[in-house]
Amino acid sequence: MSSDLFAPVLDCAGRPLRLDRPRVVGILNVTPDSFSDGGAYADIDVAVAHGLAMAEQGADMLDVGGESTRPGAADVPPDEELRRVIPVIEQLVSRTTLPIAIDTSKPEVMRAAVAAGAGMINDVYALRREGALDAAVELGVPVCLMHMQGEPRSMQDEPHYDDVVGEVHRFLTDRLFACELAGMDRRKVMVDPGFGFGKNLEHNLALLRALERFVDLGSGVYTGLSRKAMIGTLTARDIPAERAAGSVAAALIAVQRGRAHGARA
Repeated sequence: MSSDLFAPVLDCAGRPLRLDRPRVVGILNVTPDSFSDGGAYADIDVAVAHGLAMAEQGADMLDVGGESTRPGAADVPPDEELRRVIPVIEQLVSRTTLPIAIDTSKPEVMRAAVAAGAGMINDVYALRREGALDAAVELGVPVCLMHMQGEPRSMQDEPHYDDVVGEVHRFLTDRLFACELAGMDRRKVMVDPGFGFGKNLEHNLALLRALERFVDLGSGVYTGLSRKAMIGTLTARDIPAERAAGSVAAALIAVQRGRAHGARA
């Protein structure tokens, strides 16, 4: 990371996230149908305990999501998503000093989560849903824009690209421009090429090999590789919980080129 556009410290609602070195994000899925943990943390108390455990294990930030984005996942109504995430965020904010991110694409969830103490928005739709960009500008917290071809319920139905690296790069460039045009501080925006979101194994490997192209956008690069299907294919591990070693190896490759996420298992 070598751009003056990118802030070395992100202010996540008063909780600094220093980006002078790669950071580890602990992913907390408070859903009944997550691909990686099978809904193990749908209970509020269990979810909070797991979040605190990841903080103790060395996570630099916690990312809370209340809607599964696994292939084939259906939409979750905003009220249900709020019911899942807000109590968890409130407890984590009071019990740890780590920055908390909300993983959502819904503006009403963004607003409620930031009001509860979340300091970053992580959106798999890259703020393309109605009202999301306006909400993010209004809230003023850092955001992460992810690339996804299609939608979760259909994204893995024969994804196709003529040039996956070029197309994902152009998409993220366009979204960065849209954020700046809306009044967002570019230094607060991170990008995520979206491993496994509308991409097959060859697409994912091409993106991993070319990760430095995304670093050159001048934003922090956020990568989600932990336990993904690509790791299972490469290591012959069908069960997500058995993909830890492959996840670490993929994360190390990402670190060589930019950034990584996935707290210690």
